[in-house]
Amino acid sequence: MSSVLPIRRVVLYKHGVGYFERKGKVSGNEALNLDFKARDMNDVLKSMTVLDLSGGSVSAVSYDSTKPLDQLLQEATIRIPESGSLTALLGQIKGARVRVRVGGKEPVEGIIVGLESLAVVEGKTSVMRPFLSLLVVGSLRTFDLLEISELEFLDDAVRKDLEFYLATVLSSYKKDSKRMSILTSGTGERELFVSYVVEAPVWKTSYRILLDELKPPLLQGWALVDNTGDEDWVSVDLALIAGLPVSFVHDLYNPRYMKRPVVQVRTEAAAAPVIPEEAYGAAEGGDGGEMEKAFFAPPAPAPAAAPMRAMVSSVGGMVRKGGGRMREAAEKSLEVKTLTKEVGDLFEYRVDHPVTVHRNQSALVPILQRPFEGRRVLLYNRTTREKNPMACIEMKNTAGLTLEGGPVTVMEADTYVGEAMLDTMKPDDKRFVPYAVELSCVVSVEDRVEDGPVFRAVVSRGVLSVEYYHLRRTRYFVRNKAPRPAAFFLEHPRTGWELRETPEPAETTEGFWRFKLELAAGATPELTVTERSRGIRQYAFTSINLEEVSFFLSSHYIDSGLAESLREIIALRDRVTTLAQEAQQLAEEREQVFKDQERIRSNIDSLKTGASQRDLADRFVTKLSEQENRLDAISDALERLTEERKVASDEVARRLYALNYSADLET
Repeated sequence: MSSVLPIRRVVLYKHGVGYFERKGKVSGNEALNLDFKARDMNDVLKSMTVLDLSGGSVSAVSYDSTKPLDQLLQEATIRIPESGSLTALLGQIKGARVRVRVGGKEPVEGIIVGLESLAVVEGKTSVMRPFLSLLVVGSLRTFDLLEISELEFLDDAVRKDLEFYLATVLSSYKKDSKRMSILTSGTGERELFVSYVVEAPVWKTSYRILLDELKPPLLQGWALVDNTGDEDWVSVDLALIAGLPVSFVHDLYNPRYMKRPVVQVRTEAAAAPVIPEEAYGAAEGGDGGEMEKAFFAPPAPAPAAAPMRAMVSSVGGMVRKGGGRMREAAEKSLEVKTLTKEVGDLFEYRVDHPVTVHRNQSALVPILQRPFEGRRVLLYNRTTREKNPMACIEMKNTAGLTLEGGPVTVMEADTYVGEAMLDTMKPDDKRFVPYAVELSCVVSVEDRVEDGPVFRAVVSRGVLSVEYYHLRRTRYFVRNKAPRPAAFFLEHPRTGWELRETPEPAETTEGFWRFKLELAAGATPELTVTERSRGIRQYAFTSINLEEVSFFLSSHYIDSGLAESLREIIALRDRVTTLAQEAQQLAEEREQVFKDQERIRSNIDSLKTGASQRDLADRFVTKLSEQENRLDAISDALERLTEERKVASDEVARRLYALNYSADLET
């Protein structure tokens, strides 16, 4: 990057971008160069702002093309090979005006005629040396190219082509680098301002919590920033933004082409001019709202919290109280004066002193050191750990700042006692910060599920629906083996069931009820959480029997009037069944008559002539006649039974559909 416009301000965001400001001096029509990585060009072109703060103007901002190096060099009129570059260059620009100086002599201006090699005697041998031929005021002069100490190109076109070629070759050495040139216009020395947004590593936070028995806990906050660019940040104004503004990548760097229709010229008639339609009006824009005012004074100290109780240190198994030495050292050695302000839905931390981070290095920057309201508690969640609760800090954000999420290291009595993760916390938010397993407290759990009594019965459209409760009882047995009391919070999952005959939870979260118990030293309390949800059973009256009617009546699902109606329906349904059985018997009889008639007709066909045969045939005919009469009677009976059964079935359906009843039973 150019040193003319050093970086003065850096603002890092949580969504992967950084805002950079540069300021520097320019003179006259000076052009300033900035180099960016190719992948950053889209963000730079989308966000760059250039201002001349001293009355000048910015005429243009140019940047490297996306064409490959070979294509760019093809556009140059000059070619310079790897070897013999000077002679090859001068051989390509015949006719160019130049000024040459040989040794300490006066310079000579002329037009290049060409190059030629001449023999020069050096001692006893001759050596071929290049000579430059110039047309000087109508005369041709030659100069030993190796003795020329200065050669100046006087033609602007040649000089610009040479500068373009060399700049293009130079930019190719940094394959991932693209140069942006800012062209300014003005007189005298002026101040130039440039700002832009590019991709940047997300800044991170980490915290230290120092627990003390006699004082409110102390919170230290550190920001981790990474400078992955190609330029040092020297004494920059650093700001860190917490929040998630909208950001995206849009391709502005690569050329964009549109397919155009091919239109043939119609020679038989001239094309009529196109007249655009008149617009009805222009859209009006509105001004954006002002930023919320910053508050630069640190908030008042947090109110004193309940005293922290000392933990058992892991050093030698001894109980070490206090921790005043580390607390006092922390308060004296790290004095943080971070300026903060609300920016809409975002929150800004601005370090009040210059920050230096060298290229490809990272830094820890202190952004917070304040006491907060909190205390040590135990938090049990069965899904986290079944047998033991977690030692936690019940933390309220009384620091007055938005705390970004990050890891927390907890110290107590000058000893490391655990680690935790902190979610983003707005001022006055409250969180539990678990940092260690509390082995001195043991929890066991018993589960039981049962069905409660029916509390409601509804009859509608021939169906009895009875509603009851599923009951789930979870018993928690807690044993505090520690020699000190503790505040114990128990998280029970919320699954859509309602609490019943259970103490009111101290807190409710999205997924849990949180109950609170005060554990005395050596105490073994018990907590039973009873939940219930609605269940339903259904009985269809189409297949009900008298025993079930008696059961429903004795269970108070129905009353005596509905029971009597059901008995009548059952009797009518039995009548339908009887009619169906009678019809079935008649149908079977008719089938048997058909079989007998087939047998009789077969016998008649087999009889021979004769008196005895005629008598037998008459008997068969008489029998067939009697069977035909019976078939007619069966048909009449079946038709009557079918009609009676249909009437009875319709009456059963009508009565079932007409049943309506509801009763609320005692729970």
